[in-house]
Amino acid sequence: MPAEFPDLFDRVVNLSKRRGFVFPSAEIYGGFRSTYDYGPLGSLLLRNVKEQWIRSMVQERDDVLLIDVAILAPPAVFEASGHLANFTDPLVDCRKCNSRWREDQINGVCPTCGSTDFTEARAFNLMFKTHAGPVEGAGAEVYLRPETAQGMFVNFANVLTTSRKKPPFGIAQVGKSFRNEITPGNFVFRTREFEQMEMEFFVPPAEATQWYEYWIEQRYNWYVNLGIAESLLRIRPHDADELSHYSSGTSDVEFSFPWGWGELEGIANRGDYDLTQHMKHSGVKLDYFDQVTNERYTPYCIEPAAGATRAMMAFLLAAYDEEDVKGETRMVLRLHHRLAPYKVAVLPLSKKAELSGKSREVLKLLQPHFMCDYDETQAIGKRYRRQDEIGTPFCITVDFDSLEDNQVTLRERDSMAQTRLPISDLLPTLRERLS
Repeated sequence: MPAEFPDLFDRVVNLSKRRGFVFPSAEIYGGFRSTYDYGPLGSLLLRNVKEQWIRSMVQERDDVLLIDVAILAPPAVFEASGHLANFTDPLVDCRKCNSRWREDQINGVCPTCGSTDFTEARAFNLMFKTHAGPVEGAGAEVYLRPETAQGMFVNFANVLTTSRKKPPFGIAQVGKSFRNEITPGNFVFRTREFEQMEMEFFVPPAEATQWYEYWIEQRYNWYVNLGIAESLLRIRPHDADELSHYSSGTSDVEFSFPWGWGELEGIANRGDYDLTQHMKHSGVKLDYFDQVTNERYTPYCIEPAAGATRAMMAFLLAAYDEEDVKGETRMVLRLHHRLAPYKVAVLPLSKKAELSGKSREVLKLLQPHFMCDYDETQAIGKRYRRQDEIGTPFCITVDFDSLEDNQVTLRERDSMAQTRLPISDLLPTLRERLS
């Protein structure tokens, strides 16, 4: 397990900028608060997080289907869902320094100046409103979705008809969501633009409780199987006063962030609220007729909803490690190989043309199968350290002997063990170890 560091948060944020995981958005213009750009490594890591979610939730199952729904939606969708009326946070202003906060997050004391003198709380809707078409007006109002869930409810009948599935079955989606957070912060943990990985699992009402418990276990295990130690995770059931009005049960998978426990994912038993609301507002039937039991019912919905960007941050924090190697500090990201931005790095021992040519041959052999890096600058030891720092599981060194015997050195990140093997064995060896 990686070591613990009092300043882990700062170390990971600095690493993210220095190595190209995450950049402040519009940095050359002074930045744009709470928005971030994902660099060459961060975009690969984030993509891998999403792909592993799809692999677990869709590819390895036969009861979940993937869709991709529009980000913009008309007000009618969010009127039915309750977002127009209820998707609010309590907003207060500090009368002393004029800073603005969520009332439920400051315990009555201004984090900026320490004052306890605030304005009365007022409801602040978190949705971003915009206009579609060339002329602004009430008829052209649209919203950026605050969650991906509503697109799956709205498309329930479409998916049911075209897929010929029957409950229990799920509809999954990965995509951008937008919330006008009052107090974003903690790096990419809370931002106004973020990515979600959500699934709506539709079940017969009598089966809702057992599926709720099933998905709590499944989603907790997903994080563990991808390398997060169980000591850094917990399941926290919501108290009765925390539950949404439509929820009969909600539990969060939480991660031990440097500032305390924070939500990675919520699993909720939403009952039949969503489908019922959209039936009521649209006039379209969204129920299900079971031909076996001759029963018509509105399915209940179990929703595991995860943040892709939050998950990426948790994987980085959990993987960060430093160790002493022969009197020098080795910084290493012990990322699970399925998450690592690069699976393999090809490193010629020198820049000489004959080695570069051979190394490029090895690179082209592997690129159709793995995301690879290629680096021929600086001493080989420094290049190993660079790959350790970005989490690359394997390095391949091509040396002058490789020109004669067609063998290379395979180095493993965590143990630093090195093995000499024929180039012809590289692909099957890596496939086995990176499966």
